[in-house]
Amino acid sequence: MENTPTVPRTETGLTYGEYLKVPELLSLQQPQSEPVHHDEMLFIIIHQAYELWFKQILHEMESTRESMRKGKILRASHTMKRVHAIMELLVKQIHILETMTPAEFLQFRDKLNPASGFQSLQFREVEFLAGLKNERYINAFKGQPDLAARLKKRMEEPSLRDTYFSLLRDLGYPMPETVSTGLREQLDANTESEEHTQVMTSLIEIYQNPDSNLALYLLSETFVEFDLQLDLWREHHVRVVERSIGFKRGTGGSSGVGYLQSTTGRRCFPFLWDVRTYLKKDAAVW
Repeated sequence: MENTPTVPRTETGLTYGEYLKVPELLSLQQPQSEPVHHDEMLFIIIHQAYELWFKQILHEMESTRESMRKGKILRASHTMKRVHAIMELLVKQIHILETMTPAEFLQFRDKLNPASGFQSLQFREVEFLAGLKNERYINAFKGQPDLAARLKKRMEEPSLRDTYFSLLRDLGYPMPETVSTGLREQLDANTESEEHTQVMTSLIEIYQNPDSNLALYLLSETFVEFDLQLDLWREHHVRVVERSIGFKRGTGGSSGVGYLQSTTGRRCFPFLWDVRTYLKKDAAVW
């Protein structure tokens, strides 16, 4: 008989707390300040909630990738819309930190050193899985080999962007191989190269005639929305940090607000933004 993991049960059956592991979950908030500062609990819970949502986002992104591999375009769009809903929540969630005054945050901020949001493995996985890969971030985890290995795996596996272009190729759209082989970063959206022209030709067909390419058009726009929500989160994060600590250095050693500001504007799907430049006035009307 196959051994399958079971959830502990009481005499009367499975309980809410047992199913959700509530006792274990509530034991994970461990403030470092002494005596414990009232607002440190808020800081911990907000960031733990982020990590839980990042886990769900990764779960949905992996499902989206698998749906595209199988040609299930509408299913891929469905799971990406769930990602959008979560990301909209994350933008709102960060502003709860603003209920903590700058002076109150300083009472326990030094206890965070040298920890930093820069070290969020799952956030880097979200970026890598979307297509925004940077080997420099793997080196940031060199002191944690198991985490570095996870990020290296994300670096080497197909991203959503890779899989999207592979899907177009499988459907007969002419796409250069370089778009999905790791050389895609060489195709700058503002460069009028032969490869860029080929990509634009395929995307223009989808965007100029959305009725004839509806499923692909809707899927493409979910990736544009992903970029938008990710950048909104970055922008709001910058403002909240500036409001909390001004231009102090980050606890992990970064320049703080300056570093965060430098990350805004990064796009995982630049070609889907660039295609808008090439659309003509005679586009199909819905």
